[in-house]
Amino acid sequence: MICYITRKEHFNAAHKLFNPNWDKEKNELVYGKCANENWHGHNFELYVTVRGTPDPETGFIIDAKRLGKIIQDHVTEVLDHKNINQDIPYFKDKLTSIENIVVWIYETLRPHLPQGALYKVKLVETENIFVEYMGENNL
Repeated sequence: MICYITRKEHFNAAHKLFNPNWDKEKNELVYGKCANENWHGHNFELYVTVRGTPDPETGFIIDAKRLGKIIQDHVTEVLDHKNINQDIPYFKDKLTSIENIVVWIYETLRPHLPQGALYKVKLVETENIFVEYMGENNL
């Protein structure tokens, strides 16, 4: 019996979408307000889904408090109230699109969970935009 459990967390962060290979006009054309040279921020909602067989002794796939602590220690505390472009080394040479951010979150969490347990990461940027990533092995 495979079950899925999802933990929801929240963080606030700033970023700017700006391709350094393009001029300001092309960046503004492609990214609009997201290319604002003074950055912009979001109140992100993060959903982390793990899967597995419930432990016969606890009934849990994973203790939800433990999952929350892993997410907080490795993701939300790292990103909360940060400038993703400047404060997260992974993004030194990568665009801070929501797609790239969700991949970073997935890859950051994966080694801290039992092998194969991380099923999906969903990151909500606005009420109209979210991205889900299930890792390369789930494609």
